[in-house]
Amino acid sequence: MNLDLVLDILTGICLVLGAFLSFAAGVGLLRFPDAIARMHATTKPQILGLIFILGAIALQERRWTTVLVLLAILLFQMMTAPISAHMVGRAGYRTGVVAPGSLLVDELERAVEEAQRERGEDDAPPP
Repeated sequence: MNLDLVLDILTGICLVLGAFLSFAAGVGLLRFPDAIARMHATTKPQILGLIFILGAIALQERRWTTVLVLLAILLFQMMTAPISAHMVGRAGYRTGVVAPGSLLVDELERAVEEAQRERGEDDAPPP
């Protein structure tokens, strides 16, 4: 078996795995009931799917310049996906779109109440 054939097979496997994980993230985004569950569905398999897709590209190109660009893409995604998911989760919590049974421990409730007290806000929504 020559090296090109092995790399083509590995590339195909990476592409199929990446496509499946990205598809699973999309299905989770559409099917899950609230913001917290959707946040989980879009970040976890999406990043792993991206790793497989970028790995497939790196296996086919095999140039340092391409690998460096792919690493920059991966690092950017790995830094921004958790931050954006965190912000979506907090916004969902504060606007009340989180299903009541989806949180086992509500660690944010005390912090939100304390912040509202500091700003002089009550529980009534703004006019």
